[in-house]
Amino acid sequence: MKRRLLLLSTLLPALASAEPPAVLPLWPEGVPAARRADAPAARGDLGPERDDGGRIANVSVPTLTVVRPAVDRPNGTAVVLCPGGGYSLLSMNREGQQYAAWLSTLGITTFILKSRLQEWGHPAPLQDVLRALRLVRSRAAEFGVDPQRIGVMGSSAGGHLAASASTLFDHADGRTGAALDSVSARPDFAVLVYPVITMTDPAAHAGSRRALLGAAPAPALLTLMSVEQQVTPATPPTLLLHTQFDKTVPVDNSLLYFQALTRAGVPAELYVFEQGGHGIGMRDGLGNASAWPRRAEDWLRQRGLLAPAA
Repeated sequence: MKRRLLLLSTLLPALASAEPPAVLPLWPEGVPAARRADAPAARGDLGPERDDGGRIANVSVPTLTVVRPAVDRPNGTAVVLCPGGGYSLLSMNREGQQYAAWLSTLGITTFILKSRLQEWGHPAPLQDVLRALRLVRSRAAEFGVDPQRIGVMGSSAGGHLAASASTLFDHADGRTGAALDSVSARPDFAVLVYPVITMTDPAAHAGSRRALLGAAPAPALLTLMSVEQQVTPATPPTLLLHTQFDKTVPVDNSLLYFQALTRAGVPAELYVFEQGGHGIGMRDGLGNASAWPRRAEDWLRQRGLLAPAA
């Protein structure tokens, strides 16, 4: 663990001092109009984006930040990374840049997603993550990645967004009529870290549900966005990581999703750690929970995702 922290502590400053990463607009043709009638974007009263130096809110212009591998021989695997924040903000440093720095040491090309949030509501975040997957796949040769090794990873509400991409990749709500809709948005694998999964009580995270779906969502929308109910055999192989005493997003979320994956015959692994609460990121000093990146690396390697692509 100390070796991993030392590596990150030396790598992050190097990344910061290197040539700035490419930032790609998700919607160069114009951001799709909001559909949720009670969202601020639908009323046209959005203010400027807010950035406190590590957390971003009030996103109006979704982007992808490209973090190249920090090794001489990239392996061709790509990850679209979804930071958490309850659909009200994005934890871009702790669950974005730090994760990307770690993934880069594994030879993975990472695309940090800055998605729309509560100011837009559903289906804007789903549209953004699916557009990100379609964009990366359509430009795979340019980025030096294998179009069949493009995964998604997210923490907390970002885990819900990643799981939504894993289950609703072909849903009408994720399409906008753009030419890129013809490109597959199905992730090839998923890594979910203390994810929000269900929108139904008692395990739902009420803040994420309210930010995404509004104060009084229709029952059909609650069902649709309770992604454990949307798992099919086409859902990609998934790794889940959670802590037993997460008081914010109960571990039941990961348990529900793992059970649904198992029933559908989808390859999946679940690690539940004793220590640590919610939002641990890559923090040290939490016993086995601090070693979750090592377990994730093992899983990626076992699936052949760290070996050079053919």
